[in-house]
Amino acid sequence: MLDPELKPFLDEWQRQWAKLPPNATPQDRRAHFEVVASEMRLPTPDGVSTDRVEWIDTPAGPVRVRIFRHAGDEAQPCLIYMHGGAWMQGSPETHWDITARIAAFNRQTVISVDYALAPEHPFPAAVVQCGAVVEWAFARAADLGIDAARIAIGGDSAGGNLAAATALKFRGSDCPLHAQLLIYPAVEFEQARPSFTENADGPLLTTAGMPAVNAMYMPNEADRVDPLAAPLKAKDHSGLPPAFVAVAEHDPLRDDGIAYAQALEAAGVAVVLHRGTGLVHGYLRAMEFCAASRDSLTAMCAWLDERNRA
Repeated sequence: MLDPELKPFLDEWQRQWAKLPPNATPQDRRAHFEVVASEMRLPTPDGVSTDRVEWIDTPAGPVRVRIFRHAGDEAQPCLIYMHGGAWMQGSPETHWDITARIAAFNRQTVISVDYALAPEHPFPAAVVQCGAVVEWAFARAADLGIDAARIAIGGDSAGGNLAAATALKFRGSDCPLHAQLLIYPAVEFEQARPSFTENADGPLLTTAGMPAVNAMYMPNEADRVDPLAAPLKAKDHSGLPPAFVAVAEHDPLRDDGIAYAQALEAAGVAVVLHRGTGLVHGYLRAMEFCAASRDSLTAMCAWLDERNRA
């Protein structure tokens, strides 16, 4: 059953998005998402600074990052975070509640990436930009006040896809990521597993809406077997950083996330799979309403903190 504490959140989410016309463009959706997220934003936890913004030059164009940092002069562990939004909407500001709380709970730095969005910037632009942010963070660790030995990657939904792809990209490189936090990630595009049928009508994410979104991000269907687009397609998952994979029981993407956790584990990667019983895609947005959502974020942070201390 759906967690009953989600109902007031889902009602409010539906009310907010009902204001958007059905023929809205991706640009309309982006602007509306920013308004909705701003109106529903929770207070920023004490001790977290949020004002530092940097622009990074990349082969796919400049990319903005917003830095969430807990108070303190010591070199902190760092999480590079990619927001969700189906690759075509969202920003560090729409996902402020998540990144600010990770920074607060773990007394660390979170670099939130405002990567290029589809359809104007299809695959692989976002992957290129996320990779450039990783290289920038390692190169600028001293200036950023972070510990280069404790830089992790993470993200939710489309951002979880980008995080998993970036972990693959930097495997065995001079920028060794030490953990990956994958929150209800999209890891391939076949929609063949049972959860796509069981949870076809969502809530929040529906199976019917995915093909159009996928086509915006990957207009070239041949790209959909590229491991940097579909990390589950990688022939080898060994040597990747330890992973926390969070899925949601009532999410079309549930079984793909479980399959990715199983592929990592089969390759010898240490994995924690959090099954999100009673929860839906995007459940971290329900923190104000739902104890299970808050508990899940706490579990993610506890795991990441343990990795930071390893």
